[in-house]
Amino acid sequence: MSSRDVTTPARGPSENVLEVVRTLRDSLRRSDRKVADVVLADPRRILNATVAETAEIAEVSQPTVIRFCAAIGCQGFQDFKLRLAQSLALGTPATHSVLSGSDTLSEVVEKIFDYTITSLDWARHHLEPGPLEAAVEAILKAGHIEFFGHGASGIVAADAQQKFPLFGISCGAQIDSHQQIMAASMMKPGQVAVVISNTGRTRSIIEVARTARETGATVIGMTGADAPLALYCDIVLKVETLDNTNIYTPTISRIAALAVVDVLSTAVALRRDDAHRKRFARMKQRLNELRFNNDAP
Repeated sequence: MSSRDVTTPARGPSENVLEVVRTLRDSLRRSDRKVADVVLADPRRILNATVAETAEIAEVSQPTVIRFCAAIGCQGFQDFKLRLAQSLALGTPATHSVLSGSDTLSEVVEKIFDYTITSLDWARHHLEPGPLEAAVEAILKAGHIEFFGHGASGIVAADAQQKFPLFGISCGAQIDSHQQIMAASMMKPGQVAVVISNTGRTRSIIEVARTARETGATVIGMTGADAPLALYCDIVLKVETLDNTNIYTPTISRIAALAVVDVLSTAVALRRDDAHRKRFARMKQRLNELRFNNDAP
């Protein structure tokens, strides 16, 4: 099938249109790709251009510019420009945020923050509410939670492990792969295993998910892609971030996963009763008492 025959799926108005263009670029018609290329190359120039000027810059016809807008899910050129302005307010797209050895410190700061903000916004709008609600409900009912992850995902698991006990949930986070299999093997119905892998292809984590599921535990997978891990999970939270494999790229997948852990833990906390909220308030007060006040030297 040629690119001319590809029907591009509509995209929601809340998505970062620059990342939509970047993601869909290769599936567009050849002439539409020329428009995509000039948009990605200099989005601010296109923001201030008319349809005719955009067509001239891209060396295509004006109807092609309109067709390009429709292909990426916009309701005409003005809708595209509005969404483009919103995207630029979030920061430059990932395609403009690749770091190089010649970057100054100020450029490194700008690129990393822009890339992080843009990618977090992308992850937020691709996080499906149905599985998220199912995960919250499963955690609320859980007698115990085990978090599993390696590398950057292991950091996310450790962060989750220190948050959820605050809301009255017993939990653990094993880092050693042997300990993980042992913990997964000892799980039982009524417990929850949260397996975290950005690629969803780490063999040992997939084995942990399979083992925990065989015990009757509910398995929640947190992954950044459609991958084999999902086959062994009861609930899949897809935390999709922007692909950028440049050697200097910051670990945005970990930041996005940490944000989702915060969403889950906060949602659980909000659904606890008044008695729990009072216990939590007392705990926060005791922590505050361990800190110097503003008048201390």
